[in-house]
Amino acid sequence: QVQLVESGGGSVEAGGSLRISCSTSGNMYGLNYIGWFRQAPGKGREWLATISKDGGSTIYYADSVKARFTVSQDDHYRTRRAWYLKMNNLKPEDTAMYYCATKKYDGGWSQPDLYTNWGQGTRVTVSS
Repeated sequence: QVQLVESGGGSVEAGGSLRISCSTSGNMYGLNYIGWFRQAPGKGREWLATISKDGGSTIYYADSVKARFTVSQDDHYRTRRAWYLKMNNLKPEDTAMYYCATKKYDGGWSQPDLYTNWGQGTRVTVSS
């Protein structure tokens, strides 16, 4: 069974930066992508980005965040089991719970129901 754990959330002032992490355990065989989503209070889950598990040969971003957010993978040859979402120039509207999840197949990057093995989320609060 695959488990994902997000960490690194917190409170930051508008204009600041934050990097959140997603670590995985268990058998990742066949799970080829890691996706990042967020969910603000009272809103649906919003897709942010997806990165391939092979070190990031494939990366997709939502238009709404691609100028400010960057996804990456731990490039340590022994691990490669940690993924990161770096967020710059944060705005109050970025306040949300942030999640990572695994995905097996290509396509449908923005569709939450095509992702499995969700983490519990990490909260990001941006104050004005």
